[in-house]
Amino acid sequence: LSGKSKLDDFRGLIACGGFSYGDVLGAGEGWAKTILFNSQLRDQFSSFFNRQDSFALGVCNGCQMMSNLSGIIPGAEAWPKFTRNQSEQYEARLVMAEVMASPSIFTQGMSGSQLPIAIAHGEGFANFSQQGNLEALQKQGLAVLRFVDHQGKPTETYPMNPNGSPGGLTGVTTPDGRFTVMMPHPERVFRAVQMSWAPKEWLDTPDGASPWMRLFRNARVWAK
Repeated sequence: LSGKSKLDDFRGLIACGGFSYGDVLGAGEGWAKTILFNSQLRDQFSSFFNRQDSFALGVCNGCQMMSNLSGIIPGAEAWPKFTRNQSEQYEARLVMAEVMASPSIFTQGMSGSQLPIAIAHGEGFANFSQQGNLEALQKQGLAVLRFVDHQGKPTETYPMNPNGSPGGLTGVTTPDGRFTVMMPHPERVFRAVQMSWAPKEWLDTPDGASPWMRLFRNARVWAK
């Protein structure tokens, strides 16, 4: 807002979790509106999303915020709005998620992986009645993550699916894969010791990284 920094100077944007504005305007909505209702910021973000060398990841509240910016993100027209969990309560624990085949630059080489991941949200339900198009999303292969049950099958059953999203959907991307949003927190389980369980060989590596570290390494590789 002060003009000291501009998105023109950056290639990557990571929008993190954090319950901006206390979610009083709806999860991520206040954050998004500070951008959409400020012509200077709206122009900066619109320009950033329309560049060919930029990328962004939205996690939890960042996911909710970016879904509210879908109108200025090329290729995000099918993204849902993330609203109150079907359980009607805040959910915070480790769950199982499957990485799906998609163009996302963050999940390249990870499709088919089923791994524990942290979740911590009260409004993670992928609501297509308010925004987006589930059929178009699936047809274009833009689903990135989905919750799975103990048999590795996509699920809408609580508590394996903590928010009730259709088909277990919990992460989406754009056709070029540069912009990805997800409700789970890969940054909270990037080390093997943060997992609910990990094979010994993960713990014995020099950096002790879990498979989720690959998301961030993939971004670095793409940006080089």
